[in-house]
Amino acid sequence: MKEPLLTLKGVSASYSGKNVLREVDLDIAPDDFTGVIGPNGGGKTTLLKLILGLLKPASGTIKRNIPMNEIGYLPQVNQFDDQFPITVSNVVMSGLAEGLGQGVKRKRGFQQRVSEVLESVGVSGLHNRPIGELSGGELQRTMLGRAIISSPRLLILDEPNTYVDNRFEQELYKLLVELNKKMAILLVSHDVGMISPYIKSIACVNGNLHFHNSNQITNEQLRVYNCPIELVAHGPVPHRVMEDHKH
Repeated sequence: MKEPLLTLKGVSASYSGKNVLREVDLDIAPDDFTGVIGPNGGGKTTLLKLILGLLKPASGTIKRNIPMNEIGYLPQVNQFDDQFPITVSNVVMSGLAEGLGQGVKRKRGFQQRVSEVLESVGVSGLHNRPIGELSGGELQRTMLGRAIISSPRLLILDEPNTYVDNRFEQELYKLLVELNKKMAILLVSHDVGMISPYIKSIACVNGNLHFHNSNQITNEQLRVYNCPIELVAHGPVPHRVMEDHKH
């Protein structure tokens, strides 16, 4: 068994004396692709802050077997100022901030890496486009490029399907499957039905964390895990999966 990249053991967290997460256990292995689901206010964002080192646990331990610079992070698009005067190329390059300005030769190496990443995320023709002129999908691709340019061993995404159309959403998940061949992925989403074909496991977060070692989950399991979200099936016509009922 491969050594986990990250281990949370008995981790609790609180804000202003109010418990948000309680006794969380979680291992993230090098090839994991875990979907994190749960209701608003259930602790998903708090979990990310703990993993990213932005919040200290009230109790328990977090063991990182990789340095923080080997963790890539894609925040929600609404946390990014798209009116800031910066180009697509410079946004992506900012993910390689360490070492910038250390000579022309190295800078040329950065530019080559930026070009490779922009091509891999599908915005290769937008190097000099101001980010304020991008569509939602183009901005999300750009921010994903920024998150992966340093070739992280763990990629964390916070609801990356926000503000993008259905076509790009499916392309994004297919791209993440390819990235998962090189890195572990932790994906926060409100839509387990959409992400289930792509992920390998599910973490239900609502105060506690319940880990489900499969990408298939039922409404009954969601109730057992105290994870009050709707299970939606996606196909040619998206639809809710309803429980059996008597007329």
